[in-house]
Amino acid sequence: MKKIKDLGYLDWEDYSKELLKKPGFREAQEETRLEYEIARALIKARIEKGLTQADIAKRMHTKQSVISRVENARTIPSLSFLKRLATALNTTLQVQFK
Repeated sequence: MKKIKDLGYLDWEDYSKELLKKPGFREAQEETRLEYEIARALIKARIEKGLTQADIAKRMHTKQSVISRVENARTIPSLSFLKRLATALNTTLQVQFK
């Protein structure tokens, strides 16, 4: 991404390396890993099913903004919410300890 670097901006790889050098960043990143993984899994499943946030919300009898908060990793949904989400997506929910 030479043009971006020429303008004084970093590409994502360089930027993430810089972030990891900041004190406390790695710890903060680890603290939010669960929210990020849930958000990523929801977005992937929703897109694969060709559904919008509004579609999922309607199926779950909730608001689109609730789905948005989960997809933006702003909340950790409850287990009951995840079960309802799996039903709305016509998928199964799997929980793992690694």
